[in-house]
Amino acid sequence: MAIHLEEFQELVDELPGNAQDILRASWNEAARAFSSRGLDNFLKGAVALHQLGRGEELVVTYLQSMPELARAIGEDVLPDVVNFLLAMASKTSGQVLALIVGTAPMAGQRLGDEDLFRQFLSVLSIMLVQAPRGLRPMLENLERLLSQLTLGGLRRWAQWGAQAYKADFDGQVAYFSLQSPDALSVLQQERKGTLFVDVQRRLNIYLRAMWGRDFFLRPTAGDFENREGLKPYIERYVIHIADAYDDYRPLGLETPAEQIVSALDVYRAAANHCAAHLVFTVAPLSMQALSPLQIGLIEAIEDARVETLAIQQFPNMREAWLALQPPPDYTEPKTVGDLLNRLARALLEEQSADPHPWVQQAVAHFRAQPDLHDAKFSWNVGVDLSHSLLELDLPEFNRRTDGLRALYRDDNRAIWELEEYDEAQALAATWETQQQVRKKVSVMEMVNEVDNEFAGDDAQEVWILPTEFYLDQEGVTINSLEGRPPISEPFHYPEWDYQIQLDRPSWATVLERHPPVGDLAVIDAILAEHKPVVSRLKFLIESMIPQGLQRIRHQEDGDDIDIDAAVRAMTDVRMGVQPDPRIMVRLKRAQRDLAVMVLLDMSESSNDKVRGYDYSVLDLTRSATVLLAEALQRIGDPFAIHGFCSDGRHDVHYYRFKDFDQPYGDLAKARLAGMKGSYSTRMGAALRHAGHYLAQQPKRKKICFVVTDGEPADNDVRDPQYLRHDTKRAVEQLLQQGVTVYALSLDPHADLYVSRIFGVKNFTVIDKVERLPEKLPMLYMSLTR
Repeated sequence: MAIHLEEFQELVDELPGNAQDILRASWNEAARAFSSRGLDNFLKGAVALHQLGRGEELVVTYLQSMPELARAIGEDVLPDVVNFLLAMASKTSGQVLALIVGTAPMAGQRLGDEDLFRQFLSVLSIMLVQAPRGLRPMLENLERLLSQLTLGGLRRWAQWGAQAYKADFDGQVAYFSLQSPDALSVLQQERKGTLFVDVQRRLNIYLRAMWGRDFFLRPTAGDFENREGLKPYIERYVIHIADAYDDYRPLGLETPAEQIVSALDVYRAAANHCAAHLVFTVAPLSMQALSPLQIGLIEAIEDARVETLAIQQFPNMREAWLALQPPPDYTEPKTVGDLLNRLARALLEEQSADPHPWVQQAVAHFRAQPDLHDAKFSWNVGVDLSHSLLELDLPEFNRRTDGLRALYRDDNRAIWELEEYDEAQALAATWETQQQVRKKVSVMEMVNEVDNEFAGDDAQEVWILPTEFYLDQEGVTINSLEGRPPISEPFHYPEWDYQIQLDRPSWATVLERHPPVGDLAVIDAILAEHKPVVSRLKFLIESMIPQGLQRIRHQEDGDDIDIDAAVRAMTDVRMGVQPDPRIMVRLKRAQRDLAVMVLLDMSESSNDKVRGYDYSVLDLTRSATVLLAEALQRIGDPFAIHGFCSDGRHDVHYYRFKDFDQPYGDLAKARLAGMKGSYSTRMGAALRHAGHYLAQQPKRKKICFVVTDGEPADNDVRDPQYLRHDTKRAVEQLLQQGVTVYALSLDPHADLYVSRIFGVKNFTVIDKVERLPEKLPMLYMSLTR
């Protein structure tokens, strides 16, 4: 059924005029390349790129190139391409982005696999960071590079140039333009013999002619980190083979010409071996109760079994596979791996010449079995041979170093029966937190039955005494010596990524901690020091205190009769005049319908001393909060005082000095006296958590005051704009919930960013930090009057 462009008219209307014309002209081609879902992603990607504002060329190139890329490697890579471009938009120009899009179809055709293409995008991302001047010339020469290099070779070639010309921008351009001798030399060094993409069609035809059926072949970047190719492997009936092979020389450079195996023959041998597995391995084997040695032996026997069955149909395969076996070495074996490789060669030879007794015994046992088609053949033979092999004086089997060394052999993952992947169970294990049981017990139970007195925070059950346990000799409690302050269950909040314009779900974790308790004398000293400020605030506070009941006259319905209005109404009745029916008085209780959250930035920078004074920014914040709390206590507004700092996205510290339902008494004051600054300022997560508590307040007006001395930042974020945009997003989300966020910044340079985060009218920058204790209460009263 044809898919018409009119079905996506809303998305088309968002594109510029020239892009719409290009889209209409190429729609039939796009409709053949994409499914309905793919077309929707295709057009949404075009709209997203247009909204970047990087020029119409990028959108037009995208519309022209993506159908060709989808035909080469599939439409599933389209979201990856769009997300990559959105992420890179802030790091390079629109012309370079258009060049990336324009070369994507050619890269997809040369790489031949969507996973390799995603790794190719990662290489471009690394290039943008390490050698941004070289990205454009490299893309202009990409076809030549990918015709000679594998993806791993391209990555190493690019990294060599980025490191060698790190501070030489002209040298970068010359290297990545292939104009320098170094570029050509490294290119020759990294060049592989035969690329998979160049022989893939021939291999498909060859396998179909040999086996009479089709096989799916895909390349894998075997040399992404080193020059050794990955072993072939089979996954979901798809044969994965290294993306490049050199000619095989068993004796190195001294190999005679007649013993050199061409790379094409290596590909054929590997493909035939994997095809034999798909044809003759009819049932997976169980790994249960097997040792690593037994697993290695069973894999060697299974390889020999399927090759023997294949040779029965195609006798010439024996010589093709023998040519790729390691050269025979009949000296005394030093490891189990030496014997396994000798066994693999002996089982492949028509008449084995290996003199080792165990190898001869294994070959005889293998060939004495009646039915090679038995699904349990390899399991039974491998387990039998493992018992006799353990009697030899050899080092313990090491699966990493004692495996089969033949270049064409696969890793045998397909012959084993693996447990089914339960997605729901995996997600539960990843995201759900196990509820910890906290149980109150007696002293005797604690002493006699506790399993581990030093259990961590992840213990399933924690025992608690009703009262603290004092040590007689030390005269202190166990908690004061060895205990740790408890933390809450984790609160997970999303975080806004401005580069991809999406929320990262459950990205930041807030952990509530008990605030330390300080000396109440600190609070008393603050009130004594700022006594003149308290006196000036006294009259303002009294004017804001609700004045009991208000009498509202001239009401038709109310709580009492207005005597004066009633007398006037009766007079009008007797005079024959229409009386005024508003003769009632309504009594209204005056009250302030708002809740206030004071959120304090307690990062390490708050410990800095104020220039010219002997006290820190944190001391001023404490003083201002104490004065504001005294004012709020007198006015009667419900309020809470919380604080925060952060040590990465997984550990945002959150302290509740006073909650809405707690009195402002000695405990809250002692907590304020003991607060300390540490770590960083992940403000967005803290604001979302503060909004969680404000949402529980049944008030019409809700205000969150943020007192901070700097911009949002954290130790795991390098982009200074990232947390600014996330904080702005958190402020906008709280506003949608009816919470007004007002910032009081102590950073003299805050004008550069604070208005964009909190809004033009929702912030105040205090240039003279020493005036904070006076400014904060005054600011609150002016905003809530």
